[in-house]
Amino acid sequence: MRVLVLGHGKTGKLVAEVAAERGHGVHVLDAKENANAAALTHPFVAGFDVVIDFTTPEAVVQNMRAVLATGAKMVVGTTGWYDKLDKAREMVERRQAGLVYGTNFSIGVQVMLQMAKKMGELLKNAGYTFEVEETHHVTKLDSPSGTALTLAQVVKSATGVADVPIKANRLGDAAGLHVLEAKSKADKLILTHEAHSRRGFAEGAVRAAEWLSTRTGCYDFQDIYTQM
Repeated sequence: MRVLVLGHGKTGKLVAEVAAERGHGVHVLDAKENANAAALTHPFVAGFDVVIDFTTPEAVVQNMRAVLATGAKMVVGTTGWYDKLDKAREMVERRQAGLVYGTNFSIGVQVMLQMAKKMGELLKNAGYTFEVEETHHVTKLDSPSGTALTLAQVVKSATGVADVPIKANRLGDAAGLHVLEAKSKADKLILTHEAHSRRGFAEGAVRAAEWLSTRTGCYDFQDIYTQM
C-alpha cells in the first residue's frame, strides 16, 4: 500500500514509521510543502492508496476538501473540525471516496469509551455525578480534547444528564491522560486511560488506513476498530 502522510509533527512522524514497519511505501508532506493544500492536486493524490492526516484543525479542512474531491481515501486523526463533518460526508458520498475519522485512534481509548457507556448505564439512576479531566502536551491546539468531548457525550447519552463538566490541562509533553470520575455521597469510581506514547494513535491510524483501502464511505473509527 502507498501511503501519503500529511503532517510532520510528532504523531505524523510516528505514523510514517509505523506504516513503513508494516511494509507500506510512505511519503510525508509537512506544512511548508503543502500550504493551503496546494500540493494535493488530483495527479499527485492519485499516486497513493490512502492519505493519513495529522495536521491542525485549520489545515485539515482544506486537506480534506482537496483529497476527497479526487475520490481518494483518507484517514483523519486531526480533531477540532467536526462542525464540518456533514459537509465531509456529503463530499464522500458525491465523489464515492473513503473517510475514516476519529477523536482518538488508540484501541485502549476505544475500549474505555465502551466501558464508560456501560458505567453510565449502570449508574444512571443511582445518584452519581460525572466529570471528565484530560491532560495533553502544551502544543495540542484543541481544548478540551476531542477524546474528552467524546467521553462526555458517551456518558450523557448513557445517563441522560444534561452536562458532564470537562477540565482540560496542558502540561509539558504529556501524550494523553483521560479520566472519567463518577461520584456519589457514598463512593467514587474512576476510569482512566493513560497513553505512555503516541504509538497507539499511530498504529490505530495505519490499521484504519489498511481497512479503508478496500472500501468507500464515511466511518467513525469508534464504529469500525473491532473489524481491523
